[in-house]
Amino acid sequence: MTDQDSAARLASVSPIIDTAYLDVLTEFLAHLQFEHLPGEVVERASWVYADCLGAIAAGAQEAEMAALSRRLAGEAGRGPASILGAGLTAPALTAAFLNGTAGTFLELDEGNQFARGHPGMHVVPALLALSQQIRVTGRDLLTALVAGYEVAARIGIASKLRMSMHPHGTWGTVGAAVAVGKIMAYRPDQLREIISLSTSLGLSTSRKTMLEGGTVRNTFAGVSNHMGLLAHHLIQAGFSGEADGLATVYGSVIAEDYQPGEMVADLGIRYEITRNYFKRHACCRYTHGTLDALEQIVRELGRPLVPDEIDRVDVRSYSLAAQLADREPKNTLAGKFSIPFAVATTIASGSSGVASFRSDKINDPAIRALARRVTICEDEALTALMPAFRPARVKVHLRDGTVLEGSTNVNRGDTEDPYGPGDLAEKFREMVQPLLGETATDALLLSCLKLAETENAGELLAPFGAVQPFTSND
Repeated sequence: MTDQDSAARLASVSPIIDTAYLDVLTEFLAHLQFEHLPGEVVERASWVYADCLGAIAAGAQEAEMAALSRRLAGEAGRGPASILGAGLTAPALTAAFLNGTAGTFLELDEGNQFARGHPGMHVVPALLALSQQIRVTGRDLLTALVAGYEVAARIGIASKLRMSMHPHGTWGTVGAAVAVGKIMAYRPDQLREIISLSTSLGLSTSRKTMLEGGTVRNTFAGVSNHMGLLAHHLIQAGFSGEADGLATVYGSVIAEDYQPGEMVADLGIRYEITRNYFKRHACCRYTHGTLDALEQIVRELGRPLVPDEIDRVDVRSYSLAAQLADREPKNTLAGKFSIPFAVATTIASGSSGVASFRSDKINDPAIRALARRVTICEDEALTALMPAFRPARVKVHLRDGTVLEGSTNVNRGDTEDPYGPGDLAEKFREMVQPLLGETATDALLLSCLKLAETENAGELLAPFGAVQPFTSND
């Protein structure tokens, strides 16, 4: 193939796009100030910050995370940034990677249904590390969080990742880079450069990792946070990206149908962080409609379901949920991405919390037997309701012939059916209190919710310095 042939092929899959939208976007980002943010945006960003902290601290207690934190912190040496929940510190790049990895381990990190991913956990860990490396006010941190979240989510909205791709580690890298650039007071031209440069630093992720229980998947968000910080260093050292990396990468490389207009539509009017969702079920978001419908069944029945009374459970849902059909998950990650297992363990355990997806539940013969009696299939009419809705229809067939039915179009925690402050505070305490104790946990939550009032955001993480470091025989 000649050079001319290669150029022609590239042009055929990467149509020329007017890049003026990047000027509009970067001008907005560069001039965005805390005072411009509506109260609803500040409140939601504060909860996103708190929720991410909790998910990171709790996820850090998993065995794989403990081992990885010891190894990387030992190799990188001490630094200014905390590895939350580990009692260790490291250079910012290492801490951002480890905290981002820990934050996805328990499948409790917030997300955005319209972006079809999790912008918060791809942005917050980079900001945590940076806020301990340099002095950052709470107002500036929140503004950077909103900016990074906005760009990450809008890329997810403006493009369609290939169905074989996992969304973690992709457009979140650009969000992290924008957040870092915003903290570092980048000009519009610098923000444009870091956006295009960071598009080339995303991962080519495989959706099969989550379906098969490949725990490398848990590192994807960590890589994005690491790369977001690295992008800043590259820019400062003189590196550059292409003219419009977004159009290339998200129009022809890992995604397609890139719509640049979505990057600036209602900019400054519609903030994507206010359309986020929070999670209480400790498993993939695509299971949540099913579990919400199951909760409805139990509530209307007036008593818990008993595994032995169940003949089978039939679930109909949208296309992405229907992929989560593994009845024999091999590990805890695969269990979190299995609707049959999620249904079975929720019924048997009486909860869809973290403990219901531990190894003892994965290996429980009674739960596995019930999971084999759960079927999930796509209903094209339900798929057509996406992305605004995440519907599910559940029928529980009892051995006595009774059929119990539940249905939902909206997941709990979505903007249409949000969790209240009490629900989110309870979740935060569940994640953090085992580490810090009741008094320190409540004080930390209050500090997070009043983040805009602090003059040094890095000081909020001081309570984690009292956590005992992991011991190691590695």
